[in-house]
Amino acid sequence: MDAILEWADGVVWSPWLVWLCLLAGLFFTIRAKLVQFGQVPNMIRNLREGSSSKDGISSFQALTMSLSGRVGAGNIAGVAVAIASGGPGAVFWMWVVALLGAATSFVESTLGQIFKERDPRTGEYRGGPAFYFEKAYQHTRAAVPMKIYAWIFAVVSVIALGIFLPGIQTDTMSGALTSAFPVLDRWMIGVVLALVLGVIIIGGVKRIAHFTSVVVPFMAVGYIIIALIVLLANLSEVPAMLQLIFESAFGAHAVFGGILGAAIDQGVRRGIYSNEAGQGTGPHAAAATEVSHPAKQGVVQAFAVYIDTLIVCSATAFLILSTGMFQVFDGDENLVGEGGGLPAEGAEAGAEYTQFALGTVFGAAGAAFVAIALTFFAFSTLVYYYYMAETNLTYAMRRVQSTSTQRALLAILQVSILLIVFYGAMGAEGRAWSIGDIGVGIMAWLNIVGILIIQQPAFKALSDYRAQVKAGKDPQFDPRLLQIRNAGFWEERADRLARGKKSEG
Repeated sequence: MDAILEWADGVVWSPWLVWLCLLAGLFFTIRAKLVQFGQVPNMIRNLREGSSSKDGISSFQALTMSLSGRVGAGNIAGVAVAIASGGPGAVFWMWVVALLGAATSFVESTLGQIFKERDPRTGEYRGGPAFYFEKAYQHTRAAVPMKIYAWIFAVVSVIALGIFLPGIQTDTMSGALTSAFPVLDRWMIGVVLALVLGVIIIGGVKRIAHFTSVVVPFMAVGYIIIALIVLLANLSEVPAMLQLIFESAFGAHAVFGGILGAAIDQGVRRGIYSNEAGQGTGPHAAAATEVSHPAKQGVVQAFAVYIDTLIVCSATAFLILSTGMFQVFDGDENLVGEGGGLPAEGAEAGAEYTQFALGTVFGAAGAAFVAIALTFFAFSTLVYYYYMAETNLTYAMRRVQSTSTQRALLAILQVSILLIVFYGAMGAEGRAWSIGDIGVGIMAWLNIVGILIIQQPAFKALSDYRAQVKAGKDPQFDPRLLQIRNAGFWEERADRLARGKKSEG
């Protein structure tokens, strides 16, 4: 079984997926005319001005929801693994992936908004890849194949996000907490996590959004402040650190030049895994937002990629590199070079690098802080996993007529994820990690290929948005004016606005 899982993981997360994501980001960047750079002022403006409604959440809440999925344990441990496997130059390639991936995030999130719909059970907005795959080609010859494609994505998402990945997150949390605080037992942590998660998810998208809008900014800002303190304490090392990153990224460094290929591969791979651009996760939160134009939330979600990689991941990288708390290995695990600050016997490539880095300023408290940060990061990711699993289950059971059956299926999902959270806290098996990675990889394959096929509505919406902003208007969206079909929610909204203006006149 282990050999089969290893083979499947290698197939799904092959270099083909890595380069598909990278080239898709480059293509979308060119076609969108550098939307992720030119729209930065509007990213901030839309975040500040957006507000929630009884059915939808605000742009800021949607940003924090998607960030709760992007900003996770990988921002602490994954960056260290990238440096250990690809050298300091991997950090540069993570930045490149973020800058290109922001365009991909714009496209998928705008599609999520265009083809969202109202949940008949709760009135809340729902959307995501499964929804836009089906709706983009509804009433055409491609309707049946795309509906099957959408259903496959929904099922894979429910299994990956609702069954396998939650246990991995709680294993990460409980392991970090019991290591830093030996008085705690894993079963205690599992019970507390399951109870807190249960209270949050039973409250629906509004409670999830409120939780993430409070916790995500708090944890991200706190982590960045701590990282800045360490960086200031090692300010004299910053020029050499930046030189090391850029020389290693292009194979010009004497020690790390021989692993240029590993630097690119690890930087691209970890960047994709961390910022999730193209994986199909961001559109779920984007679709739940109350906005007047889909592109508004598209540019906000592009900003989420910047926060994840350019800010949070960079904070971890600067922590590790400025203090010299790292080692680099070749593909055969032979030591290539070391920062010089680690113990002679070394340390495991992961959270320990960050713990040692913090320890240079905060001593033994560094390990405790990393444990707490990992807990916040991983738990917020867990909350978003549930929301995405629920959204895809909602899509999969749309043809179920019985309301009691729908409620029963959602209850089964909720109970299942709570049991898995508790079980994972007791120690997730290695197979769970592999299966979870395979599930996320399949989601990425399906979503990237899918949005390359149905991309046109996103770019029509972008052109319309830019034209209205240039004219000094608050952009409003009517898909019929752009020949975008099957965007029923927006057609109804445009009709309501027209009736309102007519009555006022």
